[in-house]
Amino acid sequence: MKRKLYQDIRFYIAVLIVIIPFLFPLVWIIVSSFKTQSQIITMPPEWIFTPTLENYKSVFVENKFGKFLFNSSLIAVLSTLFSLILGLPAAYTIARFKQKSLGVFILVARLMPGISFLIPWYIIFSKIGMTDTFTALIASHMLVGLPLVVWIMVNFIDDLPYELEESAKVDGCTRQGTFMRIILPLSKPGIMTASTLTFMFSWNNFMFSLALSADRTKTLPIAIYNFVSYAEISWGRVMAAAVIIIAPAIIITMLFQRYVIKGLTMGAVKG
Repeated sequence: MKRKLYQDIRFYIAVLIVIIPFLFPLVWIIVSSFKTQSQIITMPPEWIFTPTLENYKSVFVENKFGKFLFNSSLIAVLSTLFSLILGLPAAYTIARFKQKSLGVFILVARLMPGISFLIPWYIIFSKIGMTDTFTALIASHMLVGLPLVVWIMVNFIDDLPYELEESAKVDGCTRQGTFMRIILPLSKPGIMTASTLTFMFSWNNFMFSLALSADRTKTLPIAIYNFVSYAEISWGRVMAAAVIIIAPAIIITMLFQRYVIKGLTMGAVKG
């Protein structure tokens, strides 16, 4: 009994040693968001202080962060939705018709750095007058989101028993009906995994938003630049804005954690 207790204690100590370096920056950001500028830069740090909401008030009232929050949410949701609408049928086709060459092409597109698309993408949208539009940002985010959906779902659908589709055909179900009624419900863990990862990419994207957005379509990562000037960095507002950006990602990850783990596991193991 004592031996098991000692093993458990050692295990939890090891876990704490591993997670503390990862959690400390997050805790520091959250704590600093409730401090004043002078309290943040004080050395040694003040751990006992009177919390203030002035940083959050400044972020939402003076810097219109509600607008940027809406922009990021709209772009992330629509880019994820359109990536699923196009990516799920594509993944089904690649998996069932063994289109390996197309699968390799999708994988190459997934592995290419996003910055390689940035300059031609900016030239195209600037020529047709579509910079600072939601259409441009949604399409640019889909450059990475769509291959990600296909890449995840091909392996997942390939693992589903083909006999289920044959049984549906015997019962008179068309291929489209089989896809909608059999494949999609069984692929729920994979779909949740792809949706979560695609949404996270779009939500945190900085590069495409920096080049293609302006005042009308500015997203949260770009809006943080408002707090950085040549003479001073408003650390309190930067920390508050960072908390606003991080919070949805943490909430979504916690809500869909079991789906993500199950989806990645089932999509990676054959048989």
